[in-house]
Amino acid sequence: MDQIKWGIIGCGNVTEVKSGPAFNKVPNSSLVAVMRRDGELAADYAMRHGVPRWYDDVDDLINDPDVNAIYIATPPDVHTDYAIRAMRAGKPVYIEKPMARNWEECDAINQMGYKTGLPVFVAFYRRSLPYFLKVKELIDQKAIGDIRLVNIQLHWQPYAEEVGENPKPKWRVFPEISGGGHFHDLASHQFDFLEFALGPIKTARGMARNQAGLYNADDIVIANYEFESGVLGTGSWCYTVNKEQRIDEAQLIGSEGKITFSFFEKFIIKVETAAGVEEFNLPYPPHVQQPLIETIVSELRGEGKSPSSGETGARANLIMDLITAK
Repeated sequence: MDQIKWGIIGCGNVTEVKSGPAFNKVPNSSLVAVMRRDGELAADYAMRHGVPRWYDDVDDLINDPDVNAIYIATPPDVHTDYAIRAMRAGKPVYIEKPMARNWEECDAINQMGYKTGLPVFVAFYRRSLPYFLKVKELIDQKAIGDIRLVNIQLHWQPYAEEVGENPKPKWRVFPEISGGGHFHDLASHQFDFLEFALGPIKTARGMARNQAGLYNADDIVIANYEFESGVLGTGSWCYTVNKEQRIDEAQLIGSEGKITFSFFEKFIIKVETAAGVEEFNLPYPPHVQQPLIETIVSELRGEGKSPSSGETGARANLIMDLITAK
């Protein structure tokens, strides 16, 4: 491909700033069509973002002859169906994370990619963000010696829509749509980056429960996991604490020090060794998916390679499936 002409399926909130505008900011890339089941919302998005065409039917967008790459930004329950349809139409796909509801659905997407010879990309954009590339650089440079242990803590208060007299939780806590609860939505980013930085996880197990009864999905998860390198990992995810208990922190414990960083909320990386404490402040760019989209466009043009593929994307689902297996 010379020019990558994107169509978006599902132009909701994630596409407003994080991803949508980036398609027009990357060289040799443009956003030419969007689709949403609510035609009025699709038309509004197209008008506000200067997109030439909009649709309210997924097949109309997939079969638009001017669209040669498709970004699937819907909830996970339709990722597999839409990705397979797009590839059958001869178009590579870029899929929002998590890649699908479970590993089996991810594998079905990848099998169609192998069959058609088309690439599959997943929106694990931390693989290209300067903040996380710095964490990986520190690991590779052995800034804290050999990594021994990883610990993740992600404890958040319930979302506003999940509490009150008439709670109306969003799709993320309906397993039939998302694959699980907030753990599946957020931990997918964490495990994808950990494998990017530390190599494959070979075993994982855990416990997942619903303690608060705000919805049917699990609201607390604890896990142990082991990397092929021998590094061990632990983690706890709880989405029903009060605001004062909120924490988003990851620690890498090494033979010569410790790295502390955040997956979602903070921009400081702290490195502690016998020589002292060093901090790096690396805020996210305005459109957080733009660096990854640049690599995808480069690969589609035959000029480079994206770090996030269907194979790597499916790994996060496999790990989460192992941890939350009943």
